[in-house]
Amino acid sequence: MLAQRVASAAVGLPLVVLLIWAGGPWYAGAVCLIILIAAYEFQAPQLGPWSPLAVFIAGLAAAIAAGAFVGTDWVLWFMIAGAILPLVWVTLRGDPKSALPDYTHAVGGIIYVGLLGAHLVLLRELDDGRDWVYLAVFSTFAVDTFAYATGRAIGRRKLAPAISPGKTVEGTIGGMAGGFAMVMLANYFLGMRLEAALIVPLALLLPLAAVMGDLTESMVKRGMDIKDAGKILPGHGGLLDRMDSILFTIPVVYYFLIWVVP
Repeated sequence: MLAQRVASAAVGLPLVVLLIWAGGPWYAGAVCLIILIAAYEFQAPQLGPWSPLAVFIAGLAAAIAAGAFVGTDWVLWFMIAGAILPLVWVTLRGDPKSALPDYTHAVGGIIYVGLLGAHLVLLRELDDGRDWVYLAVFSTFAVDTFAYATGRAIGRRKLAPAISPGKTVEGTIGGMAGGFAMVMLANYFLGMRLEAALIVPLALLLPLAAVMGDLTESMVKRGMDIKDAGKILPGHGGLLDRMDSILFTIPVVYYFLIWVVP
């Protein structure tokens, strides 16, 4: 498992760095593809593998990210489509017993994966967005890496056994400490150099959001009775398993910049 995680990181991290650096259509297109696959992974256990509705919903989720690249107004338009079109679909299908659970699952996936994931594009399009995406993504990865390492080394007390039996209190503390350190280091070495009164709150909030994002996806998988969302990433599972924390941390950084940073 560890060897697979390292191999996946060795292949994936350079690609992530290059795409964030490039920005523009290449970056936005990659985000759309990632969201398309992750949204499908979310929908398939409920709606069935290669269900037309699952594929359609995944496409709507990816369209929100595409809309974020064109302009924020398009995010709203695609969200409206995401609220209406699945309802039309389940209505035309004519199965009252499955209509409500399928519709709520579909819209939940559009919001969870599509809307939150679209902030990867919104953040990159801001001034200095490239550096802030680097900070957000690699600080999130630091939380996951330090939590994994600390939990394996000294983890004893279960954090949330009913949701994710493998997570420990010690691992979570180690992950949050690693995430805090990475935010502070990225703030300095990437050149943002926000004063302590601004960056310290973000350095505390981002790791907390990362932990909650991880636990949230674990709860969803537990509810769907699956171990991993997919198998596309050896050692990690699916794309949704890899970006569960990022779906929470990227919006935190985006709105921190919009609302807090002068």
